[in-house]
Amino acid sequence: MKKLKNLYIVLFSVAITFLGCQENDYKFGDIVTPTNINITAEIVGADANNPFGDGSGSVNFTATAENASSFVYFFDGIAEKSPSGELSKRFSKVGVNTYTVVVKANGTGGSSSTKTIDVEVFSSFSDVEAENLLSGANVGDSKKWYWQADKDVHVGLGPVTDDYGNGEFAYEAWWNGIKAWDKEKSCMYDNEFVFTRTANGITFEQTVGPAFVPGTYAGDLGVGGDQCHDDTVATKMFGVKNVSFGPSTSKAALLGTYNNKDYRRTTFEISDGGFMGWLVGSGTYDIISITKDELIVRVIQKGDGFAWYHKFTSTKPTKNPTSNYTYTNLVWEDDFNTDGAPDATKWTYDLGAGGWGNGELQEYTNNAENVKVEGGSLKITAKANGAGYTSARLKSEGLYEFTYGRVEVRAKLPAAKGTWPAIWMLGANFSSVGWPDSGEIDIMEQKGDDKNTVFSTIHYPGNSAGGGPSQSTSLPTSTTEFHNYTVEWTDTKIEFYIDDVSYHKLDNDATKPFNADFFLILNVAMGGTLGGTVDPAFTEDLMEIDYVKVFQ
Repeated sequence: MKKLKNLYIVLFSVAITFLGCQENDYKFGDIVTPTNINITAEIVGADANNPFGDGSGSVNFTATAENASSFVYFFDGIAEKSPSGELSKRFSKVGVNTYTVVVKANGTGGSSSTKTIDVEVFSSFSDVEAENLLSGANVGDSKKWYWQADKDVHVGLGPVTDDYGNGEFAYEAWWNGIKAWDKEKSCMYDNEFVFTRTANGITFEQTVGPAFVPGTYAGDLGVGGDQCHDDTVATKMFGVKNVSFGPSTSKAALLGTYNNKDYRRTTFEISDGGFMGWLVGSGTYDIISITKDELIVRVIQKGDGFAWYHKFTSTKPTKNPTSNYTYTNLVWEDDFNTDGAPDATKWTYDLGAGGWGNGELQEYTNNAENVKVEGGSLKITAKANGAGYTSARLKSEGLYEFTYGRVEVRAKLPAAKGTWPAIWMLGANFSSVGWPDSGEIDIMEQKGDDKNTVFSTIHYPGNSAGGGPSQSTSLPTSTTEFHNYTVEWTDTKIEFYIDDVSYHKLDNDATKPFNADFFLILNVAMGGTLGGTVDPAFTEDLMEIDYVKVFQ
């Protein structure tokens, strides 16, 4: 590291803050407020040539105070408890950065005092790709992860060091690897783990579900093993935690491989005892592999020399789906991983106003305020502009057109009254034969006054304006969660699915216009025949699309 001069660690303190006086007859006894708080920060590896540490970003804190029973550290407002006052913290933001740390000393009767210090720390470790895949690339981005419950061996147990042979990771050799949808583990399969990008790094929170406590660790808690427990037992599982990143140091991580690739050799640590739904006394995870859709990690169980292997997915699995798809070969996709304008080789636009045949109120644009790729998603935003509304309508016309296949679109819908989101397909001969002769396949639409329901419709001659075979289904989380909207289209059928569950089917034959090329359309309309009355307080709302895939 380059020698840095005339830079020092500056410790700032703030005045001790006392709680207001309390009545003398409280049952807690005398109120004694901690005083004389002292905090030391030992930056690991700091010396005359490296005043901000060895690049690990690690700092060992020690807090003392008179009449203190315990301590709590606050990093960027997120608490990490320390009964003894000693705490080790790894800061992972690359470079030399100053961090403000608040320490609260707890006294009796609910009293406390605080002191603040600033520490200046150097971190040289960086795995930006892993961070972006885990949470998203931009401040405010969040990403949910779930147990990969539909796959065998989504949880396995093995030794700490020797889980490899001849350099190759022996995945199938994990001891006691559990099968898909294991009955005993079913209590945890609703777990949701949310990683969020902030200005100062990444945070973690388990937002849904209990903690699973394996029998090998249950004795330490005095609870039943191999079962789920709520927050009355696993009190540290809930709440927002900080996530820090660092290099792997374990033998397995440095020598092991998975699918002919080295382990990622990156760890992430969840602060304050946080963990991903499986309680083993540690929140430090070696990343074996991470992609946009899959996270495989290894966590060493506290105390007895075993390691757990966990597999997560960013697409929540569906148990016993009714799908038996004909088409499984991915031939075209857009996963929206490059920020900026949508890929011009895949998408063009319909532009302008005029109602679009349905009395719609918006003007379609290709402006960034209405359509952009950001944080791994396509965002189509409808906005009020004072005189009316603007939005966007993307299409693959002239760029990608196909006959037969399975289309899968993962999307989260707008919640505002009056918005009319649609994912659909139109016959590529539309410009020559017109509508409805071209045929139309509406994979997903939603009315402006019913955000708990979605539906699919098919239009063709004799089944056009206001008509056509249609089917709705209840989906109360359509505006708060991503769902998979799918159509499988063959020469004999057109069948619609949500999250791989079939809910609408129409027979296809040579008399219908569904035996030629179609193109894809994505849009959010305002008002009109299905949007209805727009909320007078409407300002903006969006449809967010994670990916579009075509299988044949």
